[in-house]
Amino acid sequence: MPVARPRILPDTPQDPRYDPSCTRCARLAEFRELVRAENPGYWCKPVPPFGDPSARFVIVGLAPGMHGANATGRPFTGDYAGILLFETLHAFGWANQPRGAAVGDGLALRNCRISNAVKCLPPQNKPLPVEIANCASYLTADLATLESGGVMLALGRIAHDAALRALGFKVRDFAFGHGARHELRDASRELVLFDSYHCSRYNTNTGRLTREMFHAVFASIAAHFASSGQAAA
Repeated sequence: MPVARPRILPDTPQDPRYDPSCTRCARLAEFRELVRAENPGYWCKPVPPFGDPSARFVIVGLAPGMHGANATGRPFTGDYAGILLFETLHAFGWANQPRGAAVGDGLALRNCRISNAVKCLPPQNKPLPVEIANCASYLTADLATLESGGVMLALGRIAHDAALRALGFKVRDFAFGHGARHELRDASRELVLFDSYHCSRYNTNTGRLTREMFHAVFASIAAHFASSGQAAA
């Protein structure tokens, strides 16, 4: 059966940050149902942000993994990428425990929230540009809660670009690079965006991203909070 091509639809969710019944992207909505049919117990809906709603540190990932966040309904939970992410968050004081494999496991984040550029599972983990655009208003609303002095961490180039667009900045003005730091200023607030390679299985298995490299980015974020007189967690 052919999959309908996605198109940008009007923004009409009741909650501007998250809509569990969103069907803006026909391709993603259809794919969710195919996965649900094969895995009846899976979440198979858009995945909401997770963590402190008033956090001053927001991590922006790419999209839910099929047998991870798409199954559990919590970002990075059950995903291979969550192993390194949650261990690192715990090591630097942003999480109360080093593991997060299932909803209800007691994991809590401190002054930190995890969001995704795309809230639904994309086929082959590759959202189309129009699908990223369809989801942009949710990320915009989520990042709007960051007060001046807040920090974001983009996991990968797609998250980096999505975060910049969500905040109204031009992507061409801020080049993505692992360990890069970008100061973002507009009329109402000053934010800092850090970049890291995504903590995916592929990146860690190939050595593109090591534990030490990932920890170094979080150390820079912690140092930034300390130098600005803010408690990191």
